[in-house]
Amino acid sequence: MSDCGEGKMKVLAFEDGYDIEALLISGSVDMTEIDFLQHWNSKDFLNVIKQFSPEILLLDHFMPPTKGYDLLVALNDAVKRKEIQRPNKIIAMSSDQQANDKMLSIGADYGIIKFDLPNLDFWP
Repeated sequence: MSDCGEGKMKVLAFEDGYDIEALLISGSVDMTEIDFLQHWNSKDFLNVIKQFSPEILLLDHFMPPTKGYDLLVALNDAVKRKEIQRPNKIIAMSSDQQANDKMLSIGADYGIIKFDLPNLDFWP
């Protein structure tokens, strides 16, 4: 079930190199309860986040044209200005733990190597 009321859990991923849905499925995450959307670049990321309104936001660090860190900085600013609602969970999911740690330092809720995403305890 969704963290935010009725329906499916909405998950948005910004990742340019790996199919995150396939990664979750291969890790035995039940996708029937998840409304999943992946963007393979970070163009117009604030509008994408605003329109999809995810409960869970997955951010790769090394992402064209805007890195995950810079995306999170801009998202934090937009949330402060009340232009956008913050997702319930923001997950830094770089393959570089130092990049994840940088995003944790500015407000990401989790920092995990992307291949370990299926191991998070909140998936349905």
